[in-house]
Amino acid sequence: MRVARIAARQHGVVTTAQLEDVGIGRRGVGIRVQRGRLHRIHRGVYAVGHPGLSAEGRWMAAVLACGPGAVLSHASAVVLWGLLRPIAGAVDVSVPTTAGRRQRPGIRLHRCRSLVAAMPGDADPAPVTRNRGIPVTTVSRTLADIRGALPSRLERRARRQAEVLGLPLGGGASDRTRSDLESAFLRLCRRDRLPAPEVNAEVAGFTVDFLWRSAELVVETDSYAYHRGRVAFEDDRARDLALRELGFDVIRVADRQLDEESRRVAALVADALHPRLQAP
Repeated sequence: MRVARIAARQHGVVTTAQLEDVGIGRRGVGIRVQRGRLHRIHRGVYAVGHPGLSAEGRWMAAVLACGPGAVLSHASAVVLWGLLRPIAGAVDVSVPTTAGRRQRPGIRLHRCRSLVAAMPGDADPAPVTRNRGIPVTTVSRTLADIRGALPSRLERRARRQAEVLGLPLGGGASDRTRSDLESAFLRLCRRDRLPAPEVNAEVAGFTVDFLWRSAELVVETDSYAYHRGRVAFEDDRARDLALRELGFDVIRVADRQLDEESRRVAALVADALHPRLQAP
């Protein structure tokens, strides 16, 4: 029962040290492994009752296997925080030392002295916390860790999701885009030196992708995945009609046009902006 209570707090896993604390030594562990009551996950870490662990169980087992001060980090942490979908591969764990800790199968080990627990009164506390009971890097530290470690599109997606969830980002906020397609259009505006638009702005109860308010121009970036089907088609047209009745010009840009005809798209937007911005 004592083992079960420990495992319940740790997503179904325990360490040999914790087993020893309740009076189960090496021989007792071996007997329970033979009887199928303990299942070895990593050296010194066992699943209790059955080997089928949840994602949280796998993460906790990896952290426990790496010793005191270890925390979930990088790609694994970004999934735990709910910023990306599950990513296949080894579990990322960071440890607060540069000293040699042995790599373990199924674990990608990162060494970083800045994770050492802060002393009371320290101005810069260690960037670690707990989520679902699992030691993990903070959201801001996690986002910093995945920079360069994951494709840039996934990094942007994670940062946008953190904003949506209202999590503390640290550093600057994102560009307010909600998709890679919107980010691509914003890069096009910067590249071709178009006036900066408002991003995901409100107009008469509608949220539009890009807005030049003084020019009364709206640009919507459409991907097939989110705008296919009769309902989406009819909703888009009804929305465009309502905006035009309010005096706004609406330009719709498809993802393929951004990829293959970006210069043409930029010229079209510039031509639409110029007379409106020049008008008295």
